[in-house]
Amino acid sequence: MHRHPILDRRLGLAADFPVLTDGEIGGIIEDFCRAGRMAAELGFDFVDVKHCHGYLGHEFLGAHTREGKYGGSFENRTRFLREVVQGIRTVAPGLKIGVRVSAFDTVPYRPDPALSANGKLGPGIPESHAELIPYRWGFGVDASDPTRLDLAEPIQFLSLLESSHIVLVNLTAGSPYYNPHIQRPALYPPSDGYAPPEDPLVGVARQMDAARELKRRFPNLLFVGTAYSYLQDFLPHVAQAALREDWVDSVGLGRMVLTYPEIFLDAAQGRAVQHKRICRTFSDCTTAPRNGLPSGCYPLDGHYKTSPAAVQLAAVKAKR
Repeated sequence: MHRHPILDRRLGLAADFPVLTDGEIGGIIEDFCRAGRMAAELGFDFVDVKHCHGYLGHEFLGAHTREGKYGGSFENRTRFLREVVQGIRTVAPGLKIGVRVSAFDTVPYRPDPALSANGKLGPGIPESHAELIPYRWGFGVDASDPTRLDLAEPIQFLSLLESSHIVLVNLTAGSPYYNPHIQRPALYPPSDGYAPPEDPLVGVARQMDAARELKRRFPNLLFVGTAYSYLQDFLPHVAQAALREDWVDSVGLGRMVLTYPEIFLDAAQGRAVQHKRICRTFSDCTTAPRNGLPSGCYPLDGHYKTSPAAVQLAAVKAKR
């Protein structure tokens, strides 16, 4: 989609490796619209035009250096969203639209080689970027220090959603592929990640604080908050407090649902949380699919724990 000097180097992409042309992007937008029409015909109530986690929509938001009508200015970097939304509403006028967006990013991280030993990943450190200041390859990033967030453009983006009559917004952060500690705080890293560079509670608090500030500015949008799974046994209590104080309108769960989908039902009906089913953020649900295996809770779910894939996963982790 656009050149990224750090990620291109990490992936071994040559300077002449082709990026999408404006014409190819137009074809992708047509595909999104067809998918929206199919969703409506199948009876779905809404679709998510995803702008998070390093996927295509998120790349557009950070395409400051791209030439043409899909890069550079804020108007150009949000053109993909506007054209997809307009197209879906043309072919499926009754279909609602939501957006999951990485409200802020950070520079890519890598394991600290000085502290990696005996197959253990060292804590994450920012990739070298001193020569890339001002930083022009992210969204919601302080250009003078890309390890820090800046909500100025995310506020513009949410204003655009509001004016486009899109009210359902799931707030997340960064990308699980190059800075997972801000996206899904965890005590144990995935096999291709790094050990936590900070107490994971800091990552939870960072996302909750950003969501609170954005909800304050946009009270008419319906915000779904994320990054709660690391709270483990305390998750229902913190979620209830966040809802009561209007920090978010809903709390979405990812990893926790794999092992304990009834956690909120138990809490709402006054039952004790089932301690042995709580996600402990081992990250096997991430390591597995990144190595061609099914995603699931291998430590706690009996189906996955006793499956042939568990043996393969153990072998993969032993090599790291």
